[in-house]
Amino acid sequence: MRLLIATGLAVHTLPAPAAVIPGLGRALRIPMGLNAEHGGALTFDDGPHPEGTVTALEILARESVPATFFLAGEQVEHYPELAAEIVAMGHEVGLHCHRHRNQLRLTPHAIADDMRRGEAAIAEACGEAPRLYRPPYGIFSAAGLAIARRRYRLMLWTRWGRDWSRQATAESIAARTTEHIRTGDVILLHDADHYSAPGSWRQTVAALPRILENLASGGHAPVAINDGGS
Repeated sequence: MRLLIATGLAVHTLPAPAAVIPGLGRALRIPMGLNAEHGGALTFDDGPHPEGTVTALEILARESVPATFFLAGEQVEHYPELAAEIVAMGHEVGLHCHRHRNQLRLTPHAIADDMRRGEAAIAEACGEAPRLYRPPYGIFSAAGLAIARRRYRLMLWTRWGRDWSRQATAESIAARTTEHIRTGDVILLHDADHYSAPGSWRQTVAALPRILENLASGGHAPVAINDGGS
């Protein structure tokens, strides 16, 4: 019995560390970045946020740079006009969740229900259903991975600013995301602090101009994920 339980737990949690163990992600065919012949992508999780998202959109518009926003359905319900504005300004939206919960703590039914609710909220606000999916914390359970594969194109990341941390600074975020950047890299940032350190979005948007400058100087202009292969 203990062996069966241990085996079941191992299977359940197998995909969980894919975001931090790239070899595991590749073995499980979970996309981490884009095809090498394409540019990289700039992505934001956890929004929309009435201050962080607005400021990020202003900076992106000033530099004419596209991004992909993985939205939380419960936040879209609070700020539907802002979610619609993301699309109106030419950016992609993907599904992050409805409620921001770790898949390892959810049943398959709860995961599927969360996806349906989040997708419905985004579709109602934005006029289009999301095609992309990234789970909260970048953590898939085995069931969550199987369910998501049937419904969406998956995308984790290759570089992250750890901008959700209380210790993050604009300098640390810019360095983590762009130092030794490579074609095809997908950068993870957060334009909201709904699920992270209060006010953390301020450091993210402070870092964003420097990130864009570093990408441009290195010839790594961001592209939309759905235009960039996988």
